[in-house]
Amino acid sequence: MLKDANCIVFKVGTSTIMYPTKKTNIRVIDFLAQVLCDLANSGKRVVLVTSGAIGVGVEKLSLEKRPRDTAGKQAAATVGQCALMYLYDKMFAQYGRSVGQLLMTKDDVDHANRRQNLINAFQRLFDFGVIPIVNENDAVAVEEIVYGDNDSLSAVVATLVEADALVILTETDGLYDANPATHPEAKRIPVVEKVTDEIRALAGGTETGLGTGGMATKVHAAEIAAESGIPTYILNGADPKLIYSLIDGKDVGTHFLAGKDSL
Repeated sequence: MLKDANCIVFKVGTSTIMYPTKKTNIRVIDFLAQVLCDLANSGKRVVLVTSGAIGVGVEKLSLEKRPRDTAGKQAAATVGQCALMYLYDKMFAQYGRSVGQLLMTKDDVDHANRRQNLINAFQRLFDFGVIPIVNENDAVAVEEIVYGDNDSLSAVVATLVEADALVILTETDGLYDANPATHPEAKRIPVVEKVTDEIRALAGGTETGLGTGGMATKVHAAEIAAESGIPTYILNGADPKLIYSLIDGKDVGTHFLAGKDSL
């Protein structure tokens, strides 16, 4: 299915692009840029939704830990966003692609005119051969205008650009029938036909080592995307080249069906 996809939205989390040492994982970002540029060269429209601004800001400011107060998080995000986009711009440029930054809040999507402006901007970026890179606008976001996690944001972006698929890159190989960290016998679930209470329970909580999301937010993102008929794939982001395996139809990650296939 993905081999014939015209437009794919990819989401990468903080814990995927940063080491537990709170330092940037250059290798993963480089491989990710290489794969996404290659997909764009093949004719696909590619969008990257990225987390990591606050995490990179913490690194850049040499802070001992992530700020807990809103102003501190916003300040770290402004510094980190600059550094993160500089890194993406450099990495994608070496593979012949330009990137464009879009910082969004929930208010931008809920407001009809702003929503249309976003759609128009994405379209023109595609026309220019640019890969859009999206993040939540942490510097101005307050409780009532935030998505709270970039998993949900990525599903909304997939809807805005009428994507054929959403691929969420994370720390695990997909959704398991038990927590693989505490149950070595846990098995990966290759296909989820429909998100049920049982599936939500398997997803567990929302905590990760560095980011604000977890498997629960990814399953919720799959629900949002499914409402627009967009299938979601959860894939291990430690090796971005697994994206090729996914596109080739190999059994990797977890595929959440959407539309008539999920009924």
